Amino acid sequence: MERKILRWTTWSFSLLAVLMCMSLYFMPDIKEGIAMAAEIMPEVLSQETNIIIDDSQILSGKKLNIELPDGIEGKDVKITNDYINNTVYVRFAKGVDNYSDNYLVKGSSNHIANLSYYKDGDAGVLEINLDKACEHIYSFQGRFLCVEFKELHEVYDKVIVVDAGHGGRMPGAVKKGIKEKDINLDIILALKELLDDVDEKKLKVFYTRLEDVNPSLAERADMANKLEADLFISVHNNASASGTFNGENGTMVLYSPDETNLSKRLAEICLENVNASTGSKNLGLVKADDIYIVRSSEVPVALIEVGYMSNVEELNKLCDPAYQKLAAQGIYNAIMQAFEEGF
Repeated sequence: MERKILRWTTWSFSLLAVLMCMSLYFMPDIKEGIAMAAEIMPEVLSQETNIIIDDSQILSGKKLNIELPDGIEGKDVKITNDYINNTVYVRFAKGVDNYSDNYLVKGSSNHIANLSYYKDGDAGVLEINLDKACEHIYSFQGRFLCVEFKELHEVYDKVIVVDAGHGGRMPGAVKKGIKEKDINLDIILALKELLDDVDEKKLKVFYTRLEDVNPSLAERADMANKLEADLFISVHNNASASGTFNGENGTMVLYSPDETNLSKRLAEICLENVNASTGSKNLGLVKADDIYIVRSSEVPVALIEVGYMSNVEELNKLCDPAYQKLAAQGIYNAIMQAFEEGF
């Protein structure tokens, strides 16, 4: 028995010695392997399905490279960007089970906060949550959709938010069955036609609404703030305090007083240009920290009261598409002048 124990002990020490020699021989490679593993350590960023970003095989630059599921081509992919909620959706026409187990998502981006994949009916959706509003720039390379995320001001010279006041179940002033919300929107739609002709690389325009809906006041102000807009323009129309028809008429612009006076200067520019375009009476500027979207805006803001709906003559003008285009032209001219002045 003692001989067997001695033999086993001798054999164990011999084996241990061999292993130690091998470890010393391969130690540089082991250290290097540990360092590489730490450098490309994947981060799990998913809620519904674990998606792993693998930095070890970046195709080019800081891009997210998304492998297309079998049977999916570029024409079967739709990308939408919810700038306000900092989320980009990549929608595959046909969904697959266990996407993360069978397909690669590789690359890198400074702005990705979270990724998840889920099925939506027959479709598959890769939801990409960002840390802030970004523009997505994409291309297809082989079996990969390559997406780069850039901050808005990296892509566009200027970013503005344009707001049509009221909407939905909040009509604003109502005179002769005519609702303020509709006039506001008509002016904004006329303005959009003008802004659509501006070089898209120079200007990115966000609209709080382009149909008969009613975003909350917080949503309107938050849009301008979250997007770090250069300008925030809101269009409204006025009515007398009593609500009765009278002789009050003309244009006024509300602003938020601050140390920089940028909002006041923007309001001055808007008032000058709308008056010049429409020929309306100049009613001056009004400090309006009692108005939520004016008070809550962190960017230069001007709320334009184009005219008085409680004045019969002015109401008729405000309902006229030709006059609405004049008002829109004045607002457009104001935006361009503001940019020329360095806003």
